[in-house]
Amino acid sequence: MNQIKYQLPETRHTPSRFRNTIGKYIVKRNSNCISCGKCSEICPFGVHIKPDHHKSPFRPVEHNCIGFDCKNTDHYCIEHCPEDALTLKENPLLYTMGDYRWPPEMLLGHFAMAETGKAPHVDLEYNLGNSGGGFDMMRFIEPDPGVELTISDEEIDTSIDLNKTGDGRPLKTISIPCYGGGMSYGSTALSVIVGRARAAKRLNSLTCTGEGGYPPQFLPYKEHVITQVATGLFGVREETIQHCPIMEFKYAQGAKPGLGGHLLGEKVTKAVAKMRETVVGSSLFSPFPFHSVYSVEDHKKHVDWMKEINHSVLCSIKVSTPTDVDMVAIGAYYAGAHIIHIDGSYGGTGAAPDIAKKNIAMPIEYAIPKVHRFLVEEGVRDKVCLIASGGIRNALDVAKAIALGADGCVIGTADLVAVECVRCGNCESGRGCARGIATTDPELGCMIDEEYVEQRLVNMYMAWRKQWCDILRTHGLKSIKELRGRSDLLVHLDYLDEEERRKYQPAPRYKMVL
Repeated sequence: MNQIKYQLPETRHTPSRFRNTIGKYIVKRNSNCISCGKCSEICPFGVHIKPDHHKSPFRPVEHNCIGFDCKNTDHYCIEHCPEDALTLKENPLLYTMGDYRWPPEMLLGHFAMAETGKAPHVDLEYNLGNSGGGFDMMRFIEPDPGVELTISDEEIDTSIDLNKTGDGRPLKTISIPCYGGGMSYGSTALSVIVGRARAAKRLNSLTCTGEGGYPPQFLPYKEHVITQVATGLFGVREETIQHCPIMEFKYAQGAKPGLGGHLLGEKVTKAVAKMRETVVGSSLFSPFPFHSVYSVEDHKKHVDWMKEINHSVLCSIKVSTPTDVDMVAIGAYYAGAHIIHIDGSYGGTGAAPDIAKKNIAMPIEYAIPKVHRFLVEEGVRDKVCLIASGGIRNALDVAKAIALGADGCVIGTADLVAVECVRCGNCESGRGCARGIATTDPELGCMIDEEYVEQRLVNMYMAWRKQWCDILRTHGLKSIKELRGRSDLLVHLDYLDEEERRKYQPAPRYKMVL
């Protein structure tokens, strides 16, 4: 399906589930307030809500406040309050939230995009982290004068093709250059994974089951759900392979290569145990590796097995990024894979151990160009779809990954941040998720519903699409496919002199308290 003809889903304002949202600034109203309504009349951002005459003033909607930048306008509520009842300060939570890869402003930026479907109007750095490496050190170059196109977003093609092999199987096209990574039934609340499937249908994209089985709630969205087959084979049945347009063999995960998977017993509820055909309360381990696969020939038997079960299925091969990942990729292609999914370090949720995801797999920004170049040299680059994941956090990361040589990306953590994950790192615990996202506990799971997840994700990806269109238009490109392999459009700060580097470097943000 051509992206230009595809009807883009409608964004809709979808506010936070929580009464008191987290903003960059704190606006306080003291007892001097007489509920005159002056602040609500002059504020164009909806920070202040005028109450009925017999009610106390509402608490300010702080995450809408643009802060001290407002001093330069004619609607600065602090100075216009006739009773001096308002004060403004920076939110001290910004010094404690998040981490180097997901700093607080990036979290708040994703919250805002998921709420409105637009870029935040508050000054937030949501494209770069504080890691000091990887995508945080890359920038798109300043375009040549006269290159920019004067075309609308609707005229720009952000679709990617998933089957390029010409093998007679269905031609699968998704309308945005990314899809949802595997989140298993048992690791994440059912309402979250079903909400992701609903969003994938509206976005004409995909989501993945992970290795926890195929709950029946996925069936209405089955054309947009990838079935994952991992080493534990939890919930893998012939009928679930027949449901899916794409099946994914997960040989390794970039966040924990060589370690397999682990679901703690407190997450194995009665429903999870039934789906995974195991015992309630028993910790579950996915071994490493597939003990039936020790060669490309063994791997080909796996692919042939799936293709025989479902004669129209496409096969994706998910691998981590060892130093010979380029050889792994070409082997997967010759074994019959349609999609080669390389998963670098820094991927995974808070359930993945830091010692693994920070020290084992190759960072994805090194793996992408290595695999891309090798596939080009082998003459098969246009016959296979290369998908990257592992620390892809935002729209600019996706664009940078494509410019390095990927066709598209798989997104995991950003989906959870869109539904207000605060990156507390307690994903492995049964009742550790304060936001009711990474949990199987029925009480916590009631905190979130499918419709909310669906719309927040649609909003976020439509905001991302606007960024992709801006990048493409600025560099004279009409399609995201034209961006693939355009590493000449990227610059790495480590290779610039101090003066050039300063031109690309944003102002310093918050020091992390870890």
